[in-house]
Amino acid sequence: MTSPNVTLVVVPRERFSYTQASLESLYANTQVPFQLVYVDGGSPRAVRQYLAQQSEARGFKLLRSECYLAPNQARNLGLSQVTTDYVVFIDNDVHVAPGWLDALLDCAEQTQAAVVCPLTCIGKPLHQTVHLAGGEARIVLEVKGEKLRRKVHEKHYLVNRSVADVRSQLGRQQCEFAEFHCMLVRRQIFKTIGLLDENLLNTREHIDFCLTVAEADGTIYCEPEAVVTYVAEPIYRWSDISFFMLRWSDDWERSSLKYFREKWQLTKKDKYFQKRYCRLGHRRHQAFVKPMLRKLTLGRPGVSRFRRR
Repeated sequence: MTSPNVTLVVVPRERFSYTQASLESLYANTQVPFQLVYVDGGSPRAVRQYLAQQSEARGFKLLRSECYLAPNQARNLGLSQVTTDYVVFIDNDVHVAPGWLDALLDCAEQTQAAVVCPLTCIGKPLHQTVHLAGGEARIVLEVKGEKLRRKVHEKHYLVNRSVADVRSQLGRQQCEFAEFHCMLVRRQIFKTIGLLDENLLNTREHIDFCLTVAEADGTIYCEPEAVVTYVAEPIYRWSDISFFMLRWSDDWERSSLKYFREKWQLTKKDKYFQKRYCRLGHRRHQAFVKPMLRKLTLGRPGVSRFRRR
């Protein structure tokens, strides 16, 4: 068998309950040889035992932390074990489609890209609704009088569109950012830019990474022949709640936004940041509070109109 030149680094995103389905999809739908490093950041007992059994049976490296990890902490931990030419960062709630890794590797080899992202879909049915098909992310300079302002420009391509409806618009293209749901990275780039920034605890870490890659003259591509789905589901399991609440805590988000703004010397009153400060707690409300209220009240009218004040 050909020696693998790619290592998959799987990390917890916001919950543990999709662990088995995600891992099984990797082995069922990946044809090219790969190594796998699985970072288990504080999963509950049943998941911990499952991963230990799978690690022994399938021969992948399992790194266990008894405490929860911020995403870039987990990715750097996994990256420390990688010796192959390429690394794929992939979250533990992602379901991959057949041929996904072949397509990412082909794109990287043919374009010499530093980063390649797949067509990332969201939700169920799998692989039918676009979450991200590449996008734009750059720092723009705005001059007003004698003041020079640095702002973030960010744009997602084809978000929330039906894959069937936009298929004719999908083609390999160079873009400016990828997301950590799933991205292939040429390991050599880390010798230039260093490790992922662990000061970013829960947001903007993908934008920070892609801006840093661009500064180092690395290119980023989206390859829609590779398809994966981020399976976003309501948080109902008690074993997921504590990690989810920390992962999307206001403290982590405020800290990350402040650090990102200061690191890139961005204008404090930019609408980009004001919008995100206004949406603090939005993920907790959408994925846990709102579904739980609907479940507890058996979906009675009025609950769907509840809004966080």
